[in-house]
Amino acid sequence: MYAKAFLPPDPKISSVPVLPLDNRKKKYGNAGTGVAPAENHVYLLEDEPSYCKRLGLTWKLKEINLNEDQGIVTARRESKSGNGDIHEETFSVDTATRFWRGKEHLHLKDLIEEKVLSENGVQSLDDLSVLLGISWKPTPSGVFKRFHISDVWLDELAMERATQIQNETHKAFIKSRWMPGWVDKVEYGKFGRAKVTVTLFGGMVDSLYADFKKGQKAMLASSENTLKHWAGGTAGTAQMASKGILLEVSKTNKRVPLGSSGIQVSLETDLVTEGFRPRKVIRIRPESWPLLEVPREEYIHHNRDGIDIRFPTPNIFPKLR
Repeated sequence: MYAKAFLPPDPKISSVPVLPLDNRKKKYGNAGTGVAPAENHVYLLEDEPSYCKRLGLTWKLKEINLNEDQGIVTARRESKSGNGDIHEETFSVDTATRFWRGKEHLHLKDLIEEKVLSENGVQSLDDLSVLLGISWKPTPSGVFKRFHISDVWLDELAMERATQIQNETHKAFIKSRWMPGWVDKVEYGKFGRAKVTVTLFGGMVDSLYADFKKGQKAMLASSENTLKHWAGGTAGTAQMASKGILLEVSKTNKRVPLGSSGIQVSLETDLVTEGFRPRKVIRIRPESWPLLEVPREEYIHHNRDGIDIRFPTPNIFPKLR
């Protein structure tokens, strides 16, 4: 995975450890230097194929050395344009490695049976251009830093299908947890009424944004900065949400900051909760999305999960006399 991250904006309520600013320069045994940077609030997280597609990179497979059910692949990553740095790496493969070819899902033994690969020995792969899914697995002989190939996408159709499947998984998840966003402003009316204007978070599939339409009913619920639902007791997101009508849906033509979709929606509701304040994080659901219940472990309970319990101080340890 490739990450771009920043420092915890508020150390007191950080959902991850607050580390010294120079932590990236520290060496942690065999793990190496820079494995625990202080910049641990991630705003971009990509897997290997996503990273390569965004930067126009490809992996060229040079050779494979197979010994029945496992082997070592030598490959190099380079720009499709032929410019830039070239990075060479060795990877392990085994019978669990998945090969995607068009609409086919293959394994090492399938390619051996097709005579695409030899069962044993070293074989040239003629700089075959592919995209790789890279992971890690335990290795013998004290080798700590060898990567493992979990997936190989052999052609563009296979990659397109993987993207489609991942997009469908993403859409189903967001529809069940609701679209995240933050409150821009609240215009209060009488008797608890208010017009709440929010900006939707970026990075979602376009079809999800298209579901927010002017005049449609919607539900708005407060959330935590970790995007967990803030529950009153054991009440779910829908039980704590405010209902209303989408009065406006607009998208700015100006350059938007990273993390923003640039899409702003305004909802009129007759019930304003504490979470609807400027810069607070919310979740919003258009009426066309299914109304589902999320697991209880995704709730933040006001009594069970207070800040002192979630982020205990050294005072929890007994003092020695």
